[in-house]
Amino acid sequence: MCGRYASTTSRGALLETFEIDPERADPEMAPDYNVAPTKTSPVVIARVPKDTDEQPQRQLRNLTWGLTPFWAKDPKIGSRMINARAETVHEKPAYRQCFKSRRGLVPVSGFYEWFPTEEVGTSGKPLKQPYYIHPAESDILPLAGIFDFWRNPDVPDDDPDAWLVTFCVITTNSTDDVGHIHDRMPMSVAPENWADWLDPTNTDVEYARSLMAPPAPGSLDTYPVSKAVNNVRNNGEDLLKPITVEDAH
Repeated sequence: MCGRYASTTSRGALLETFEIDPERADPEMAPDYNVAPTKTSPVVIARVPKDTDEQPQRQLRNLTWGLTPFWAKDPKIGSRMINARAETVHEKPAYRQCFKSRRGLVPVSGFYEWFPTEEVGTSGKPLKQPYYIHPAESDILPLAGIFDFWRNPDVPDDDPDAWLVTFCVITTNSTDDVGHIHDRMPMSVAPENWADWLDPTNTDVEYARSLMAPPAPGSLDTYPVSKAVNNVRNNGEDLLKPITVEDAH
């Protein structure tokens, strides 16, 4: 699974990388070194302008992590829907409509996974060591995601809280780069596939499935980091500093 990640790239760099007009982007967010479910984070989407025949236009929107399907009665369901399995995302009722026409890119700097150690905690269970996994030669890892719109029935249309827009990350079996730490990892989308992946008029599900893939073998660096990342209240670039195996114990 993907349960924490870092999002530290500036708004300007994201706009340049994904070729987005600043007029179609939400305000800058501060770097977040410990993005957890229910937090807000930049996501790249594409939408067809209303009442026009124009081509889909890319947008950079600050969305909430944890998918709340449009049909949900309670938005709290989103906190449990942070990942969708690549093997079934096109079939599951909560995800299939989103996968068909509401796909996005979640630009992360890297993500965290936890590896069980031989140490046993007071609960009697093995203690887990966090690892940071990031692109070896890039500042941005574009994860495959889906998003949805949820209408709050308790507020009027002109209320700022009338709509909740949420997303989740699509995951798959881990490659060798990550498999020794965790058996699941996020899917990614290569730059040459961004246009087709984001295009909401591209509703060919099997084709969309072919556009995402795990990061290429050898493209990720992995190292242990401080257990401070375990607490969502901790944030700052110190969380990304490598530690030695000895320091981890």
